[in-house]
Amino acid sequence: MIPPTYLRRLLATFAVAGVVGCSGETVDRDAGAYPAERLRWTIPFGPGGGNDRMARTLIDIIDLYGWYPEGIEPSNRVGGSGAQGWGWVFARRGDPYQITTISGSFLTLPFQAGVPWTPSDFTPVALMASDDAILVVGSDSAPATFEAFLRSARDGPVAVGGVGALNSDVLTLRGLAREAGFTLRYVSFNGFGALSSALLSGAVDVVVTSPGEAIGLLRAGTLRGIAYAGAVPPAWMSDVPTFEELGYGGVVVSMPRGVVLAPEVEPAVQEWWIDTMRRVAATPEWATYLESAGLRREEVYGEEFGRALARLGRVFQSANEAEGR
Repeated sequence: MIPPTYLRRLLATFAVAGVVGCSGETVDRDAGAYPAERLRWTIPFGPGGGNDRMARTLIDIIDLYGWYPEGIEPSNRVGGSGAQGWGWVFARRGDPYQITTISGSFLTLPFQAGVPWTPSDFTPVALMASDDAILVVGSDSAPATFEAFLRSARDGPVAVGGVGALNSDVLTLRGLAREAGFTLRYVSFNGFGALSSALLSGAVDVVVTSPGEAIGLLRAGTLRGIAYAGAVPPAWMSDVPTFEELGYGGVVVSMPRGVVLAPEVEPAVQEWWIDTMRRVAATPEWATYLESAGLRREEVYGEEFGRALARLGRVFQSANEAEGR
């Protein structure tokens, strides 16, 4: 019988042969001393949410193929719409063993909350996907449709819950409220567990979330999607109308799902991680995850990713300023 560890390494050798780094040249993964220590992977949101699921999927794939033999230690550092977790990594300047996954509030916090960092302070590795939000209600609750939600919202403020106070989902909601002519009362939660409990108990009327966070409850029929922000819903929720179909496609702001290292990490380490993320993106496990989580594949690496974050940050800031905030 082939030992599991040897088998994983053998699979890794064949699965990613020919993968190249950002420069177009194959990264020599045996050169130098990296990695030589356990990696600390900071997850800036609570267990079970979209950021947490993506981070742990990346870790599982890296572990499956044996690409980080020193081991990876995930840690949820929750608070401030991600500010606590990203602040932790920011403070470890130059540490090649500090990595984190980003979400929409990674871009909005600097201009809305006055955190001491900007996205450009971190070392960019990879944008792995984009996440388009879904509006969700309880299966037995009113409103039952997007049109019913709008009617109720125009009659008076409706409570809409979401994870984090400062993110792309909130900007999409604000744009919808402006275009559709209703007053938004947004209620922030630290994780999807508390958010779904609030919806099912009637504490909020509607929630905005990522499809991957709600997939279990949606498939079980406990929750029902009433509007999807992406262009084409995943097959498992093809009956959910899109914002575009409903006449509100112009208000959508997608959430980036990516990976960054601590500030001022050596270029060789950055290249090592770019190569690793390219390898992850080429695996069947990653393709399966994207489908199950309802994420849109979008890959941008290294400094190009850093420039893309800067551009998207300006989009977020413009959308925020349009709300008069």
